[in-house]
Amino acid sequence: MPGRWQLPPGAVPTPAVVVDTAALDTNLRAMADSAAHRGIALRPHVKTHKSAEIARRQLALGAAGITVATVGEAEAFADAGVPDIFVAYPVWADAARAGRLRELAGRVRLSVGVDSATAAHRLAAALAGSPSQVLVEVDCGLRRSGVLPAGAGVVAAAATAAGLPVAGVFTPPGHSYAPGAPGPAAADESSALAAAADSLAAAGLPCPVRSGGSTPTAALSLGPANDGPVTELRPGVYAFNDAQQVVLGTCAVDQVALAVLATVVSVPADGRFILDSGAKVLGPDRPAWAPGHGLLPDFPVSVITGLWEHHAVVSHPASQPAPQAGDQMAVFPNHVCTAVNLVDSVYVAQDGQVVDVWPVTARGRNT
Repeated sequence: MPGRWQLPPGAVPTPAVVVDTAALDTNLRAMADSAAHRGIALRPHVKTHKSAEIARRQLALGAAGITVATVGEAEAFADAGVPDIFVAYPVWADAARAGRLRELAGRVRLSVGVDSATAAHRLAAALAGSPSQVLVEVDCGLRRSGVLPAGAGVVAAAATAAGLPVAGVFTPPGHSYAPGAPGPAAADESSALAAAADSLAAAGLPCPVRSGGSTPTAALSLGPANDGPVTELRPGVYAFNDAQQVVLGTCAVDQVALAVLATVVSVPADGRFILDSGAKVLGPDRPAWAPGHGLLPDFPVSVITGLWEHHAVVSHPASQPAPQAGDQMAVFPNHVCTAVNLVDSVYVAQDGQVVDVWPVTARGRNT
């Protein structure tokens, strides 16, 4: 396993999730600088790394706060001392979550997503008397949650009438995850945020925050410096990158900051070898356009053709030298967010040595 993923024999038990700090810090700074250059605030989505250590690095580089997907993630990062948290999800404030939201609002600057008048009324009851605010989620083409941009003003007016301050609007351009899709998705993001802001203006409401951004579209989002509508970005995967980002062309191989270190446990005689990194560490995601169940940076012509819970089956060309049983190699997961959530901690490597172990602070905080 040549190159930056080479660790001393026996340094970690495999399969192991390993973070390359040099690549991580380069990725974090590059995104911070890119957003600042365009006059856009950066609020990273920490559902990717779920790590208090990495969130602190992002905040030190000027992030306005963090984005999370669940109340549980917000609680974990509040416990770690993060002061400004946006739950970018249309939270339904049922009895159990209402109490948790109130407790959070007493500890951090809290923002919550909303996409209906009914949900706004429940959030208003939960957050009454707190300085918390909401952002209206709009659908820019993903066809998931969120109202159409023209309906944002109606939801914002309902939230305001219920006593909830409305900070602005947000949209997830998640339909950027396909070859050729980032450019059109970024254009959809811009038009949706602009239309949503117009809808709030028609309702007599300001819209200071217009939040967008996914890792594939982040470099394409147009902010104030480009006369664009985006005031805030929420990418997450950029911290580590992954096999999907390499295939999409969003990053180069040397910009991937996380790999699963795997051991070859078997080498059948028919052009295959078997790794100990199965679905329970790589995650099961494989989009139709991905060439396999992850990428092998040191064996780029090999393809992970099969994935079981604890086996990865790799097809290897007969014309190329094959690895031997006991050899170790790096695997880039297709979807790094899933892979991180499958482990309790990650090994931290610098210059080929393990220098630390970071807990996955918000692992499993899915409620």
